[in-house]
Amino acid sequence: MEGGPSVPSQDPVDETCALKELVEQMARALVDSPDQVTVDAAEEDKALVLRLRVASSDVGRVIGKQGRTAKAMRTVLHAIAAKSKRRAVLEILE
Repeated sequence: MEGGPSVPSQDPVDETCALKELVEQMARALVDSPDQVTVDAAEEDKALVLRLRVASSDVGRVIGKQGRTAKAMRTVLHAIAAKSKRRAVLEILE
């Protein structure tokens, strides 16, 4: 038996909303036009797919040099999704 209190399992809908909000907040912090940031979530092939849309002038900011910013966002997303034993994929669209 582990030494901490048991954590009730979250509702998958709540988890999806939380992951969607996380990606949205990270993207808004990076771009010049935060009002144009949208995130759509869909369940596909046993994975949660999050589609991030930003203004065309902000795509480079979200991707970063050699894709480092996008990779960091995906790493955070994967780590949080893994805690709830889910798979999450981030797609960046124009």
